[in-house]
Amino acid sequence: MVLIEMFIKGLIIDPVTNMPIVILRDDDGQRALPIWVGPVEANAIALQIENVEPPRPMTHDLLRHVLQDMGGTLRRVIISDLKEGTFYAYLEVDRAGETLFFDARPSDALALSMRTKAPVFVDVKVLDQARTVDLTSDEADRERLQRWLESLDPDDLGYKM
Repeated sequence: MVLIEMFIKGLIIDPVTNMPIVILRDDDGQRALPIWVGPVEANAIALQIENVEPPRPMTHDLLRHVLQDMGGTLRRVIISDLKEGTFYAYLEVDRAGETLFFDARPSDALALSMRTKAPVFVDVKVLDQARTVDLTSDEADRERLQRWLESLDPDDLGYKM
């Protein structure tokens, strides 16, 4: 497995499906990975991007507290696979010198990584596969969306880091 560290660069709305997209980019901006997420997860990520502290803990805050109180540290998030248009991720947690791995939805893993300042890594094979995945069923929409994603500039992002 070859991993590339990536960073959450922003959160935008897909103009075709109106679904939120988290944009991951590598440090030198050569590779980008859009990950479609649900509105609840997008909200959790947006709150962190904007440094908004909700009056009550959200699920990702709760998980961070549970990890900490049990002596665990989120070492990193790894987006490890892409199957039939669905991304897969896991959490790598250190607890008392033992490494534990937990299956997670990428959207939840990303929201948690932002709260713990844990790095995010993506397997190179996921980046390669993501370029060939049918993002929409209509060829014209797919081509338009691909051109739009490739042309993204950080200033175009609704929420940027």
